[in-house]
Amino acid sequence: MPVISASTVSGASGLSKFVPISRRALKGLKEYGRKLVDLELFTQYLDEWVMENLNSDSVDGMHGFSSLFTIGELRKLDVALEGVPFQQLVRMPIFSEVSEELIEDQYLAVEDFLHAVIIGLWRTFWHKSGPLPLCVSCPSYPGSKFNSVEKAISRGRLREMRGLGLISKASTDSKIKWDQVVEFAIFKPELLLDNALRVSANTICEALFYGFHVLVSRSLSKISSVNSDSVFLLVLDSKSGVVIKFSGDLGKLDLSNSNNPYLSVAEWIKTYAEICITPAEPIWNQLGNPNWGDIGALQILLATFYSIAQWNGPPRKSVATLISDHSFRLQKRRTECCIIETENALVPYYDHQDGEIVEVDQNDLFSNNRPSRLKLKHGDVVVLDDPQQGQRSFQIHEYLVRGNYYLYSAICLDHPLALLSLYVGAHTSRLEPSWEDMSLWYQVQRQTKVLNILRNQGILSKYLPEIVASGRIVHSGHCNKESPGGKCDHPWCGTPILVTSPVGEPLSSVVSNEGTFSADEAMRLCRDCLVALRSAAIANVQHGDICPENIIRVVEKQGNNIRNHHNQAMYVPISWGRAVLEDRDSPAINLQFSSSHALQHGKLCPSSDAESIVYIIYFITGGTMSQQDSIESALQWRENSWAKRSIQQHLGQVSALLKGFADYVDSLCGTPYPVDYDIWLTRLNKAVEGSADKGKMIEEVAITLRLEDAAESSGASGP
Repeated sequence: MPVISASTVSGASGLSKFVPISRRALKGLKEYGRKLVDLELFTQYLDEWVMENLNSDSVDGMHGFSSLFTIGELRKLDVALEGVPFQQLVRMPIFSEVSEELIEDQYLAVEDFLHAVIIGLWRTFWHKSGPLPLCVSCPSYPGSKFNSVEKAISRGRLREMRGLGLISKASTDSKIKWDQVVEFAIFKPELLLDNALRVSANTICEALFYGFHVLVSRSLSKISSVNSDSVFLLVLDSKSGVVIKFSGDLGKLDLSNSNNPYLSVAEWIKTYAEICITPAEPIWNQLGNPNWGDIGALQILLATFYSIAQWNGPPRKSVATLISDHSFRLQKRRTECCIIETENALVPYYDHQDGEIVEVDQNDLFSNNRPSRLKLKHGDVVVLDDPQQGQRSFQIHEYLVRGNYYLYSAICLDHPLALLSLYVGAHTSRLEPSWEDMSLWYQVQRQTKVLNILRNQGILSKYLPEIVASGRIVHSGHCNKESPGGKCDHPWCGTPILVTSPVGEPLSSVVSNEGTFSADEAMRLCRDCLVALRSAAIANVQHGDICPENIIRVVEKQGNNIRNHHNQAMYVPISWGRAVLEDRDSPAINLQFSSSHALQHGKLCPSSDAESIVYIIYFITGGTMSQQDSIESALQWRENSWAKRSIQQHLGQVSALLKGFADYVDSLCGTPYPVDYDIWLTRLNKAVEGSADKGKMIEEVAITLRLEDAAESSGASGP
């Protein structure tokens, strides 16, 4: 899988939750779960088959079971988790002799290890604060009660424990049930692996035994909303671990053989279930600490990441976003060490603290070499040569973490009253065909082009970003470039800069910090975004990259009274660099928020941006978005969601108006018919503003209508 992100969670897609089609089927499945309690008998039916799959070699040298994670997936997660403070406080004791006291300490260590995994992943990807939605608890047998390890030890029942479950706290019932199991871990105090790090067939059978009970409990559950027939299973001893993904459609289980459910379940596993197993890898070192950056722990982290996403929806901050921060961290490290990258070596440079950007040694160090990216810090002054306005100075306020590009908040020294967004690009002669460099080009050079098109056609709206200045940076020292569009030997000569207004908090951050939106705020966001899309449509411009990172919340202050509590937020779509201006342009592809037409054809239809807005509203109001690992699975999720009307049903619980808008967009998806923004803006404005502030929105729409008339009379708006 190329990228792990909120939109690309392998192992959590493509399999729908089994829903019994009749009371008889429900009763039969429940009976199977009740009768299937003998682990030894279960193992007898599967042991030989599991052994054959473990020992059989496929063409690529792997065993008969499918492999689970690629080294590329683990490497991406490793980079994303740089600096994340995973901390196991209870060390794993490792001694040659096994005793009851040692086993107790080992169970406590495993419990704390899983707690550390939950805390680290949840605080990194979902929410930095607030209560955790998961806990760790232990059952004695399928259907039994769950207890903490300490309680099991105090009651002398530790030997009865069969594993540790990661439990969802979604239920209001104080008693933990099996349908709340998010992930299940089997722990063997005695070594379950031999010197060759091979897990036994009996241990795999035991994992499948509990995995089957988890799947059955979820299928019979009245509270579980997990949209999957798969579960991740961990197999651990005091040194190493294995991850198993067990999945299958329980609808294909033969429920007629009630006298021998073991045979039916074994045949179902052999015929219909999919089992993927990772290699056994060490987790704890000789001091009892987990090697968080090694393959063994990363496999556990990745499986748990997918499990949490399966239950709690996609993370607020994606793996791709954290990976993109790596270049910034690397640049910071190099800055701290006073080094800068050239083609052949890392060489020192000098950072002068006199208000200018950077003064470098002018001894041809950077001739024909690739420079480092321009990294700015608080207080730095950027002098910009704008072809229309001449030289303008901006002072950096702070670095804004957004995707794979460099964005800062800054103030104009001539008018230091409002914060502005300052994008730093790369000179065209220095661009490389990499993800990072192309992101810089789209965010600066092409976004400048798009916003200039809107401005030149007289399209003005507070719901659209506005260019404040654009041009090239004026560096310190002498510049000997031969032409206005050229560059000299200075590493940052010719670096393009784009300054826009307004500045706000990205939607992804708002949801991460404040949780789901209310109906009023969701309708306000929908209204504001549709105003922006309608304004851009006058110039035949479509955004092409609607996602939570590209919509910001801007707080408007109403009046000068500091006690005024009527400050309102507005929402502005930003990052117009991937906008579609003509047929040959391709939009950005986002497996979670792109329209079906964009995913299938690589092009936009007239309603594509509106369809993305529907997914945004579904996301911010707490809708569970299934995870995809490919365009095919993303399209399948959209097809199923629209066919089953699950999006409309969820939005109907939030607002009847939003449900109606989703129905309307559904009728347009993939068709050549344009969106009738006016009718929905009228309805949304009435719901958002009411009668008190109705005039504001009417004025905004009226301005847009006049602009459209002017564009049409000049022939700018097209047919």
